[in-house]
Amino acid sequence: MTRISFKTLHPLLRSSTLALAAVALVAPLLAGCAPLLLGGAMMGTGMVVTDRRTAGIQFEDEAIELKAATRVRDLLGERGHVSVTSYNRMVLITGEVQNEADRAAVDEAVAKVENVRSTVNELAVMGASSIGSRSNDAILTSKVKATFIDAKDVQSNVFKVVAERGNIYLMGRVTEREAGRAASLARSVSGVAKVIRVVELISDAELAALSNTK
Repeated sequence: MTRISFKTLHPLLRSSTLALAAVALVAPLLAGCAPLLLGGAMMGTGMVVTDRRTAGIQFEDEAIELKAATRVRDLLGERGHVSVTSYNRMVLITGEVQNEADRAAVDEAVAKVENVRSTVNELAVMGASSIGSRSNDAILTSKVKATFIDAKDVQSNVFKVVAERGNIYLMGRVTEREAGRAASLARSVSGVAKVIRVVELISDAELAALSNTK
């Protein structure tokens, strides 16, 4: 896969919002036209450090997404458009399939992947979304992440943001306050239809314990 260096971006793209939006606009052009998309996280040093999962769980999540991708592709072929995103071994399934049988079959196939704790099946029974719709989702994802960064009272890296047909899904290990604040910020972004929290709630004490281990 072609990599883009931030050094190649125009110097005027200095604000977090513009920089993230620019990457989102370019990313769909580099991606293949395969109907199955992965929600993998960046695994750079900074992300590993600020992530509230252990490094081992982060790599397990990456493995789950890859294995689930293969199983869904084998099951559906070119039927439908499915995205699989794993966070702390909780798997969010989004996209579109042709019928209820395919919807149930995808859920079953993903649930059987090694190390999966649970699945959240948000597949819609309808025609596959257009390239334009998916490009818009990429831009919305970037806008939501930029809004988190600009707000400064939310740790943006503790959330994984997934967009599907204008709906925003928030994943992460967060407190109720963090989840509520992030949802409120996401709703404020123009173009967002609905915000769905797919988070694992932790207490303030658990958060303090996690912070002390970093």
